[in-house]
Amino acid sequence: MWKVFAILSAVFAALTSILAKIGIKGVDSNLATAIRTVVIIVLAWSIVFSTGVQAGVKNLTKQNWTFLILSGLATGLSWLFYYKAIALGNVSEVAPIDKSSIVLTLILSFIILGEQFTLKTLLAGVLITAGTFVMLWK
Repeated sequence: MWKVFAILSAVFAALTSILAKIGIKGVDSNLATAIRTVVIIVLAWSIVFSTGVQAGVKNLTKQNWTFLILSGLATGLSWLFYYKAIALGNVSEVAPIDKSSIVLTLILSFIILGEQFTLKTLLAGVLITAGTFVMLWK
């Protein structure tokens, strides 16, 4: 089932870029990010309350809070920089650079989480990196 969710994530991430580029026209990128964030907050908490899992907040540990907050800060900075990048450049050029985060994630998952590289993972990382450079080659 995780693969279905991952595919849906990719579809909506692609739509995010296109819709954001259209919506950001004539709008400060930081304001656009703030508006997007409010929508996400409302959506996320609506899902939490509609599924009845809000009581889980009291079970969060200090480690949960610390790393969820750090993840939120990283997400926020990513969105701010992404919106600024698409405001100034073409989505078709910004997106490949943004998606190079896949390779960075693979490297960090090895270093921080101790996940193992396989030949397939290494090959995919090299191909993604090469593909990013090909997409940006002028």
